[in-house]
Amino acid sequence: MYALCDVNSMYAACEKVFDPSIRNRPVVVLTNKDGCICAACGIAKRMGVGKKFVPYFQVKKELEAVGAVIRSSNYELYADLSQRMMDTCARFAPDINVYSIDECFLYYGKHASPPSIGWETLATKIRQTVWREVRLPICVGVGTTPTLAKVANYAAKNVEGFKGVAVLDKQDVRKAVLSQMQVTDVWGIGKRLGIRLNALGIHTAWELANRDPSQIRKAFSIVVENTVRELNGQVRHSWDTVRAAKKEIYSTRSFGQRITDYQQLRSALASHAETVAIKLRKQKSLAGSMTLFATNSPHDDEGYFRRSYFHRFTVPTSDTCNIIKVVEAAMSQLFKSGLRYYKCGVGLIDLHDQGLVQFDMFNPSIDNPQLMACMDTINAKYGRATVHVAAKGFEQKFAMRRAFLSPQYTTKWSDIPKVIC
Repeated sequence: MYALCDVNSMYAACEKVFDPSIRNRPVVVLTNKDGCICAACGIAKRMGVGKKFVPYFQVKKELEAVGAVIRSSNYELYADLSQRMMDTCARFAPDINVYSIDECFLYYGKHASPPSIGWETLATKIRQTVWREVRLPICVGVGTTPTLAKVANYAAKNVEGFKGVAVLDKQDVRKAVLSQMQVTDVWGIGKRLGIRLNALGIHTAWELANRDPSQIRKAFSIVVENTVRELNGQVRHSWDTVRAAKKEIYSTRSFGQRITDYQQLRSALASHAETVAIKLRKQKSLAGSMTLFATNSPHDDEGYFRRSYFHRFTVPTSDTCNIIKVVEAAMSQLFKSGLRYYKCGVGLIDLHDQGLVQFDMFNPSIDNPQLMACMDTINAKYGRATVHVAAKGFEQKFAMRRAFLSPQYTTKWSDIPKVIC
């Protein structure tokens, strides 16, 4: 059996955890640079505001009219609360797979017998525990396959009669739920695929489940065939206990405000270089090559300008200092006086497992793994960028615009909530 635990309106729900004054108000969260709406709480949705990916400036007056609370994306807070939620859910199953920042699958074994308290009671207990300990509202769906767990979670959220918990362990319940789902509501069936299925007379999830899997494979792909089989209780999806290491690592972002200064562009690139180096060490890899770029906007009057720089390391490295040294060498090619830079980025490519690299006797590594380990440990304990390289600067004008940012209650000492008794 599988259980899918999914947070309702994750970003908006996180904003309400430490701020009781907004728990009964519509809350809308904006994307990077406060550009578009990326999340809205249930209250905002019921009011008809907070539609995803609508530019904020277009609906600003509408949101003000209903008294909506606007928040910038507080990724540090969301990531920490997500980890707490995953840790809580993990106590209720022998195996867990974190699917996204707001979703995780719990796995109970191929032929798991129902717990003594029953699947529905267990799912309710998980939901109540997460609410009590983390204060995040979740829905829990239980099914015999990952896809059916997804279907059950959909029912827990959208089908009348289920109040945050759904268990698809009976044929009549499975049929009732699948009959009320559009085929595009099924995990892995997108809009384009849905149009093709509709053309074949398949409009509901139940109609898809009753098609011949082999014929579906011929008409579409093995992926859709696996979906049909999973809807009928055959487990076809699996996940690795350890995720494969990435083959490329990038850090790119547009600036909060345009950059024209040499030092500011250098600091921005150094900041991205530090970010990719941390990710590289986290997956225990070494980088053989590095690429950097800087660009203005294609809509600028002075014309489009984009330059890139490629560097191959003599010895593969994961040392932040060695990676940032490349930034200085690249600046002569990337910087153009008078240009209003809009975006820059750094990528590490040609990655190798640090335990499998064959080093050169005549070109020894100049990495300082003890120093990097010390920096990573301090930052993991006291918060991101507690210790960082000076090259990235201290006043980062290029930082992402977040005018409505809430405090980072759990990851920043100055933002820890104060309780006055």
